Order: sequence, then structure tokens, then C-alpha cells
Amino acid sequence: LPGPLAIQVGIWISYIRGGFWGAWAGGWAFILPNFIIVTALGALYVQFEGLPAVAAIFYGVSPAVIALILHSCYRLTKLGMKDWLEWALAAAAFAITVAVRAEVALVFIGCGIVGLLYYGSLFRGFRVGSTTSLMVGVPLVASGVPEGSFGALLGKLLVFFLKAGSLTFGSGLVIVPFLEKGLVQQTGWLNEREFLVAVAMGMISPGPVVITATFVGYLVAAQRASSLLGGLWGSLTSTIGIFLPSFLLILIVAPILVRYRQNPNVQGFIKGAYAAAIGTILGACVLLGKIAIGDWLTALVALGSLVVLFRWKVSNPLLVAATAIVGLIAFPLLKPEWVFVK
Repeated sequence: LPGPLAIQVGIWISYIRGGFWGAWAGGWAFILPNFIIVTALGALYVQFEGLPAVAAIFYGVSPAVIALILHSCYRLTKLGMKDWLEWALAAAAFAITVAVRAEVALVFIGCGIVGLLYYGSLFRGFRVGSTTSLMVGVPLVASGVPEGSFGALLGKLLVFFLKAGSLTFGSGLVIVPFLEKGLVQQTGWLNEREFLVAVAMGMISPGPVVITATFVGYLVAAQRASSLLGGLWGSLTSTIGIFLPSFLLILIVAPILVRYRQNPNVQGFIKGAYAAAIGTILGACVLLGKIAIGDWLTALVALGSLVVLFRWKVSNPLLVAATAIVGLIAFPLLKPEWVFVK
């Protein structure tokens, strides 16, 4: 099912132990500590964003984030990429993401349908509409939210992250290309630098990577409302949006899919969507890498981070802390003037 695996496991266990309401209580209890931590990080970032030290930290951290995404993508390929068609779909998704920057939802659905046709059989009477309807329907709602007020912005954030929460096939990292498309290219809510910061926050904080949505919601709403309270409403709205599909899918769709989990049509669609996830993540790395890597030092940090991750398997927070120190030392010495730090 789409959604962050850790949250889904927590919801499912809570459902088994406490029923319907137990699932809601257990799931949100799992999310709450992460929400508090990331919201606090968002408030600190908004408060101190203009300081040179903050720019220096993310000068060093951003190329490390690219390395972290690439390393995680490598691990995903080992888990789920089995045959030539999956690699072909991943390559197609990569090319589309980089060259065309097409709507990520359409890439997922298209690859899922190809997987369904190749691995499954439409003549067996099973349809996968229950897993795709949310992805197709949500964008139609987003277009109907009026412009202008702060309430309208919160409504747009909710709809946007409801859609995002239904697209995290395979790993929370799948959300990265989707968010880059929506937040930077389409809505302009964040610039490239702010988006990289948001991804970094999601990767170094406790909990699933999709907690990035909490930071994004805080940043977008705080900028619009020019207040910390506005940021809090934005982070709350975005958090509900990103995690609500997991609750609905686990409580409504999961019992049905458990019965049909061996169905070749279900497996085929998932394989195709999983391959699309790999391709779009790699494509997002290329796009973000052009922003994060702008000189010899950031290229060296990215390469060195990859070597460290593959050789010693250090934790994400430790790697980020080390590269932040590199940024703090190197930034005032090199005084880089390329686009990321302007």
C-alpha cells in the first residue's frame, strides 16, 4: 500500500490490539513526537534563516542529502528490482522526471498499469482501482480551492499533502520528486534552497522521511502569515494531509488487499509503481544535485558522503552533523557565490 511503512505497521498493530479507534490513537501517538520535533525545527529555521551560519550549515549539508537519497535508492533497488521490465520502467520514469518534469502521479499510474498488464491479467476480474483512485481524484479537488486567504492556503496544503500521502510507494523518499514538482515548479511556495533544507530536515529527524511535510507546512504558512502561530497551523494541516491516507488505506483497503495480496494484478501494479519510484527518485537527485552541488567542495562532500555510506554505513544524523561542520568551516573561507547560497 502507498504510505510510509513504519506508520502503517504502527497503525496495523494498533488496529489488531485496539480495533478501529485503537488504530487512530496508536497511529497518531506514533506521529506526535516527530511532529513536535520537526515543528520546532521549522520555527528555529524561520527565526534564524537569514544568518550566515545557517547558510554555511546547509552549504555543507545539502550535497550530503543528495548522497543520502542516492544511497537509500540503491537499497531500494536491491529490495524490489527483479527483472528487465522493472529496470526499463525505472529508466523511463527517470528520463521523464529529468527531461519532461511530467506530473509524478501520472508516471506512477502509467508504470503501474504497464506492470499490471505484463505481470497480471485483466481477465481475472480483479481491479486495482482502490489503490489508484485516491491518486487520481485528489488533484481535481485541489483545483477548486479559492485563492487569497490564509484559510485557502491551509486548504491547498491539506489537498496537496493528501495527494502526496497516497504516492509514497516503496519508501518515503518517493515523496521527494513529487514535492519538488508541486512545491517548487507548480506552486512556487518554496525555492530550490528551501526545498533542499526541508528534505534535509526530513532525513535527519526521527520518524519517516515524509515528516518533511510538517516542516514544509510550517515554512509555507509562516511565510504567508508572518507569524509562528500561522506556521503551527500549516505544520498541523500538512501533517494530517500526509498521514491521513495511510490511516484510510490501512483501515479500509488493507483488509481487502490481505485477501488478494497474491493476486497477480495487484502484484503487477505494485511492481510497476515501485519501478517508477526508483526512477523518479533518481531523477529528483539529478535535479536537486544541480542546486546542491555548485563547486569542487560540494562535489567532494557528495562523493565522500557516498563513500562513507557504502563503506561504513554511518547514521544519517552523524553524517549530516559532520558535513554541517565542513560547511561552517569552508563557507566563510570560500565565500561561494553560486545560486544555492544567494
